[in-house]
Amino acid sequence: MKTLLFALTFLLSGNVYSQSKLSAKEFKPLEVYHSEDLIIIQISDNAFLHTSYLQTNDFGNVPCNGMIVRNSNEVIVFDTPTNNKSAEVLINFIKEKLHCKINAIVPTHFHDDCLGGLASFHKLKIPSFGNFRTIELAKPNSIEVPQNGFNDSLKLSLGKTYAIVKYFGQGHTKDNVVGYFPKENILFGGCLIKELQATKGYLGDANVGEWSTTVEKVKQQYPNIKIVIPGHGEIGGKDLLDYTIKLFKYN
Repeated sequence: MKTLLFALTFLLSGNVYSQSKLSAKEFKPLEVYHSEDLIIIQISDNAFLHTSYLQTNDFGNVPCNGMIVRNSNEVIVFDTPTNNKSAEVLINFIKEKLHCKINAIVPTHFHDDCLGGLASFHKLKIPSFGNFRTIELAKPNSIEVPQNGFNDSLKLSLGKTYAIVKYFGQGHTKDNVVGYFPKENILFGGCLIKELQATKGYLGDANVGEWSTTVEKVKQQYPNIKIVIPGHGEIGGKDLLDYTIKLFKYN
């Protein structure tokens, strides 16, 4: 797994949970948790990549990314791990190692790699937020769906700052949204964004004709992006947006 190999290249050093003096641009990613089912990597002063795994018929055991952003001992989580067991581990890590309160969990679309562990958050009364489209699409297939809906965008308080969730249009699914952390210019693109050299992947719920246009809107909205997290695979920069646009430009 590319993400696993990426994670294993970094060694723990010092107190990786403290807020580093390095900027997001200079920060060297650090693996802060590793098990068979879940990997957590600190990718900036206050952002973490969490990766869990989903067994699929067509693509095998797929690594699935999510993001944690932090400010003033509060966090927002984008996408749950793929199951409740891994979600519980993630929640415990945030509480016991980061010493933070979880303000919200935000599934970025209705597939299991985004909300498969939602019940674990709800069990602890952690509020969940989803695009109204996500809630409707999830209802036929999921036991748990986001509790709070929004139309096109949502601003979530996070300590002394905030994170943004926004719908730009169809792509991987009809409901896919992205998360943005302005304080460090980090975009969680979810499955709307592909890692470099990725194939088009699962297209069963996709709008291939609109995909490039949607990503172009994301790029225009956030010109200062420094880090981009795709739904699967390795993180990068704006080049991930450009790659995704090109991949679906002529379908």
